[in-house]
Amino acid sequence: MKQLVLRAAMALAFASFLQPVIAMDHAALAAPAAKAASQPMSAGTVRRLNKAAGSITISHGPIENLGMGAMTMTFTFKPGVVPASVKEGDKVRFRAEEKDGQYTVVRVVPAK
Repeated sequence: MKQLVLRAAMALAFASFLQPVIAMDHAALAAPAAKAASQPMSAGTVRRLNKAAGSITISHGPIENLGMGAMTMTFTFKPGVVPASVKEGDKVRFRAEEKDGQYTVVRVVPAK
């Protein structure tokens, strides 16, 4: 009988521990992805791509969100940001941001 009461108490304690997680607004977790998709992107041409090193050189027009004019420059990126189909010479649309003092590409899509 003692074990049954103990198990019931543990189950109730565990359920009350999970209640905030269950009641959490999970839509908020998708907000960063939706925000990134809605932000303005810049146009450019891939000049050099090193996926292993996480660097991409893009000849681009103005990057408005960075207040940057047209030029060719190298950006860093994290795995998965540059689609496998993108190669040197391709025209792309991209989103670059300044993170920790480095210019980083956070989104790349082939231009249509």
